[in-house]
Amino acid sequence: MNLRARRHAKSQRLDRDRCAGFTILEVAMAALVMAMGISTSIVVMQRGFAMIDSARNLTTAGQILSSQMEQLRMYDWTTVAAYPTAETTVSVDPSFTATPEVADRYTLKRRVEVISADLLQITFTLTWRNYDGRTLSRAMTTYYAHYGIHDFIYNHSS
Repeated sequence: MNLRARRHAKSQRLDRDRCAGFTILEVAMAALVMAMGISTSIVVMQRGFAMIDSARNLTTAGQILSSQMEQLRMYDWTTVAAYPTAETTVSVDPSFTATPEVADRYTLKRRVEVISADLLQITFTLTWRNYDGRTLSRAMTTYYAHYGIHDFIYNHSS
């Protein structure tokens, strides 16, 4: 075999050896890309869980406030007019507090403002701590009239 043929055979063997595996640089780059993909998905999952927790808390807060409004409609004027005007902590309905996550997390307060002798403005405010430790609150306000809100509007208008 002449020199040229030997060089050609050696060159083919080197090409074959080079194609046989990955270099350390290629493996490191692949590992880096995979690590970034995994770490990004972990961050996305954490954000997703936080969003789910926020949505669950907002839904529960809305249900608790709606329940308080419905209970308020059941009371007569004498009971509602006797509420103190200062902000008062109110117990959350037992149907919600049966779940420990609700009982320990939410604080409900009621504030009554006297608009006139026959009309009260009642605001329920619910406060809780979110998954990330932030304090959030939601409030609902309604008016309660002595003989019903429609009677108050139509008979007390100027």
